[in-house]
Amino acid sequence: MSDTVLREELLDTALQMNAVGINQGSAGNVSVRTDGGYLITPSGMPYDECSSADMAKMTLSGDATGPRKPSSEWRFHQDLYKAREDAQAIVHVHSTFATTLACLGKEVPSFHYMVAVAGGKTIRCAPYHTFGTQTLSDYVVEAMVDRKACLMANHGMIAIGPSLKKALAMAVEVEKLCEIYWRVLQLGGGNMIEDAEMDHILEKFQSYGQFTKKEAAV
Repeated sequence: MSDTVLREELLDTALQMNAVGINQGSAGNVSVRTDGGYLITPSGMPYDECSSADMAKMTLSGDATGPRKPSSEWRFHQDLYKAREDAQAIVHVHSTFATTLACLGKEVPSFHYMVAVAGGKTIRCAPYHTFGTQTLSDYVVEAMVDRKACLMANHGMIAIGPSLKKALAMAVEVEKLCEIYWRVLQLGGGNMIEDAEMDHILEKFQSYGQFTKKEAAV
């Protein structure tokens, strides 16, 4: 896919994440892998004021080119691309319910079988550290081992996918799970699905819909 098309898709994804209500203003960020690096949304610019030319191009060594500064969160995008060859796109949002749970330092447990859609029996919550730092990136990479999404304590949520469309879809799905879990907590916490059943669900997801074996680790 050409650089021009990827830039347009990246900006469109950033606009969509705000339009569907899982992000606001210039918060959050999105990136997509390219040959030798990635494109990422610019720092501190409202997405409805951006053009595709404003998307920053970066190498996996941390070098940026273009007229705009890359998102201040570029480190965890870069480190996830380096750690996960299967990750082709990353969406980071400050969605309401995921961020609420993250501010409580809570992971999402196996309260519902769809938690497995994010790759495991839980959706982990990475420890807090200052935004844009290497330490935060290290925490995120660890929380994302064998996962397609995680929460970030006192911050927000990250989702990855084999494409921008599917990374955004994962973020939307995780936000909905967080909303349901938040409601469950209001009523006392609910019942958890046993590990053996979650193992069964994870196996079934290997051949379910978009979650094919080819994409299962993404």
